[in-house]
Amino acid sequence: MTTRIPEMSFTEPASAPRLAQVAAALTEHNFTVEILNDAAAARTRVQELIPDGASVFTGASETLRLSGIDEDINAGGRYQAVKPRVLAMDRATQTDEIRRMLAVPDVAVGSVAAVTETGSLVIASGSGSQLPGYAGGAARAIWIVGAQKVVPDLSAALRRVEEHCLPLESARTQAVHGWPSVVSRLLVLNAEPFPGRGTVLLLREAIGF
Repeated sequence: MTTRIPEMSFTEPASAPRLAQVAAALTEHNFTVEILNDAAAARTRVQELIPDGASVFTGASETLRLSGIDEDINAGGRYQAVKPRVLAMDRATQTDEIRRMLAVPDVAVGSVAAVTETGSLVIASGSGSQLPGYAGGAARAIWIVGAQKVVPDLSAALRRVEEHCLPLESARTQAVHGWPSVVSRLLVLNAEPFPGRGTVLLLREAIGF
C-alpha cells in the first residue's frame, strides 16, 4: 500500500535541515543555490543578479507577483522586459517573433511547482511559454522557490502539481480570465549541464502556490 503524503506537506515550510539537503542535492546537479530568509531578500538578490539592460522574461508566477519581483522587472525600466513587449504585439501577424522572444531571453525568471530532496525542479505550465527559456533557451535562469515546495521525490512533486497547485491556479485563472487552468506541459530539470547558468533562490519562508 502506498503511503500518502499529508496535505500539510504541501503548505508547511520545510525545516532548515531539509532545505540544506535540497540545496546540497541541487548543487551536486550543477545548479547554483542560495538559501535566503524571505521574499524581500530574494527581490534584492534578483536585482543584483540581472545586469541592467538585459532582456528578461518572467514566467507566470504567484511567487514573483507577491514578492514584487514581477513588477520590478516588467515595470521598473532597468531591463528590456519581454512580457510587456509581447503583450503589445499582434498575435495574428507576429507569432514567430513572439515565439523567439519568449524562447531565448538573456534571463528567464520564475518559480517552480516543486523541488525534490533529490535535486530536481518540476515546473507545470498551461501554455508552455516559459518552458523553452527554462530548459536551456535563456542564457541564464533564476527560480525563486518557497520552502513549502520541498517534496521527497518526483512522485510527490507530481502529486503536489495535481492536488495542490492546479486547484489554486484554476481558481486564479477563473477569477481573472473566466476559465480554469490545465497542466498541458511538465518540465523536469534533473541537472544543469552548464554550471552557473541556473540559479535557485531557496527561501526559508512559504510563498506562492
